[in-house]
Amino acid sequence: MATLADMRKWRDALIEGRASGVREFQDSNGERVVYRSVRELNAAIASLDAEIARMTGQRAPSTIVFRTSKGL
Repeated sequence: MATLADMRKWRDALIEGRASGVREFQDSNGERVVYRSVRELNAAIASLDAEIARMTGQRAPSTIVFRTSKGL
């Protein structure tokens, strides 16, 4: 299983690749991954984000509280 540091490194590489327009990655083992679209890159990044959040115990907020005032 990948470590948290590995996942963060992969996520950073994907974000950098998406920003530079690269759609093909090759890791240190020589394994090559070719993404067909930006949508696939975004899905891979979202998947890593979810796994990182799960490993660190972070969750999305489930309740939003509004505090309003008439300014009086």
